[in-house]
Amino acid sequence: MEKLIDEFEGDQRELIHILHEIQKKFGYIPAQAVSRISKQLKISESEIFGVLTFYKAFSLKPRGEHLITVCMGTACHVRGAPMILDEFKRKLGIESGETTEDNQFTLETVNCVGACALGPIAKADGEYHGQLKTREVDKIIKELMNKKRNSSK
Repeated sequence: MEKLIDEFEGDQRELIHILHEIQKKFGYIPAQAVSRISKQLKISESEIFGVLTFYKAFSLKPRGEHLITVCMGTACHVRGAPMILDEFKRKLGIESGETTEDNQFTLETVNCVGACALGPIAKADGEYHGQLKTREVDKIIKELMNKKRNSSK
């Protein structure tokens, strides 16, 4: 982490880039990274936390290997997104914003993914699944589990 932060040579304009790189490496932004960035860029920790909490792309706690995001925007909501979310919660045994105990899955909601015509929609590891039905939730979870097994061979 030190090497990654030092790469940017104290340029405050690189804050978001640094945060993205750390998030990519660790899956979240560890507290010690905030402290180190603060010293390196001469930006207060509270200012960095302001950026981290403003952008939904950043997480302050570890995320699972697979990220599932359910759109709760108006178009998705009226087409059944709450039922889709409930099914993911039931199948994974977690609430939105949580990670499974085995660190395999993190479930989140967003206000809009910008694909209203496909609602209800969920993103699983960046792949869009539109016009979802609750019966398809289990298939998505199984595909993600197989993806891990196949990629570790």
